[in-house]
Order: sequence, then C-alpha cells, then structure tokens
Amino acid sequence: MDDCLTKVRNIGPAMAGAFRRAGIATAAQLRALGADEAYARLLRHGLHRPHFIAYYTLVMGLQGRPWNDCKGPEKVRLRARFDALCQSHAPKDGHAPSTARLNRILDEIGVIPAPASTESVS
Repeated sequence: MDDCLTKVRNIGPAMAGAFRRAGIATAAQLRALGADEAYARLLRHGLHRPHFIAYYTLVMGLQGRPWNDCKGPEKVRLRARFDALCQSHAPKDGHAPSTARLNRILDEIGVIPAPASTESVS
C-alpha cells in the first residue's frame, strides 16, 4: 500500500512537506494522530501559520470528504475547535511562530533594538 501523505484527500505537496518537517511521514501516522494533533504539530514547529481553511480541509480529508463539504453547524463547531487549538499553541510572545523564531534569532545576535520607553519627554 502506498502510504504517501498526498494520498490523503485534500493534502497536496506543500502540506505534505510541512507534515514531514513536523515528523509526520506517512498517511497512517497522520490518520493515527488525527487532525487536531497533526495541525498542532505544524503550529508548534512554526511550519504553518494558523489558517482555518487549511485546518478544516485537513479534517474533511481525513474523513475522506471534499474540502468544500464543510458547512453550517459543522463548520461552526470546527471553527471553535480551530480557535481553541490555535490559542493553546500560540507563541508566548504573541507573534506568529515564524516571527517569534526570527525575533529570537535577531535578539541573540543583537539586531533588535531595546523597546522604546513609553514615558513622554517634556
């Protein structure tokens, strides 16, 4: 059996590459983890900016459904799951994962200036 990630409905080469970089190498692994944990890994590794359509496309794909099959109350419930998932995996500094990583590197090499004082000068 071909266990390529792109064999999962709605998963293209770009998302498959992101999943591989997050340590999810096969369709079987992706199915075993489920949509929430797999998407959380992308967020934790800074490999994907939170995007609701990408999330519900993954959910639909793991169910063998087309991406545009998500409608009505089901979409509302998935949006609540997505928002909770993003909030629980948000970077501590409030920036997107890729921005947080860049800021950390810039800080380490001394490129980021000290934050400006909020006191007014008279």
